[in-house]
Amino acid sequence: METNTNQAATADTNTFSDIIKNSVVKNFVNDISLSKIVITMAIAFLIGFFIYLLYKRIFSGVLYSKSFNVSLIGMTLITSMVIIAINSNLVLSLGMVGALSIVRFRTPIKDPTDLIFLFWAAAAGIVTGAGFFSLAIAGSVIVGLVLFIFIKKASFETPYLLVVNCEGDESEQLLIEQVNANVKRYNVKQKTVTQGNIELTLEVRVKDKESGFVNAISELRGVKNAVLISYSGDYVS
Repeated sequence: METNTNQAATADTNTFSDIIKNSVVKNFVNDISLSKIVITMAIAFLIGFFIYLLYKRIFSGVLYSKSFNVSLIGMTLITSMVIIAINSNLVLSLGMVGALSIVRFRTPIKDPTDLIFLFWAAAAGIVTGAGFFSLAIAGSVIVGLVLFIFIKKASFETPYLLVVNCEGDESEQLLIEQVNANVKRYNVKQKTVTQGNIELTLEVRVKDKESGFVNAISELRGVKNAVLISYSGDYVS
């Protein structure tokens, strides 16, 4: 009776081991068909090109970098190629994991939006290389729509920094009245008071991108100079 129990347990163990072995063998094949490579890389290129166009369309920073934008296409293609290789060979996949773990990227990312696009390109390449074409296409369309709606809508009103130097309280009051009459809204970001000088830094949202009111401000009594600067919304005092 005990012998039969041990034989049954051994049979169950062998069956479980066979299942794991068969699943690994089925998932990793040495031969990669040319048609699969072409289709996968073509879809990865289309998704990468979509990311390229969207980034160029909604970019709202100070300096647009074409090289960074082109690298998004390259990242999508290269990532999909790596995933194809990993799916085809178990030994190669382990070697690639070890090799990629020592790679370090030291390029500084100043805009958090750029980081989103980098992760998007990498994720799209991984999903495409794994063969989930529907997920890669549908996910990219959804992510693209969300980014377009929120980033582009936020950029309809371009924020400006208005830096004004004036002599005293009277000229400051005239300045505030002029700003109230010519902008949609404003926020005081910084105020520096020294002997005979007051420097005000205001974040303003102008009406229909009209910046002519700065000329009127510079002509106010007691105002020494006025500077209007376009910026992305990030401010360090």
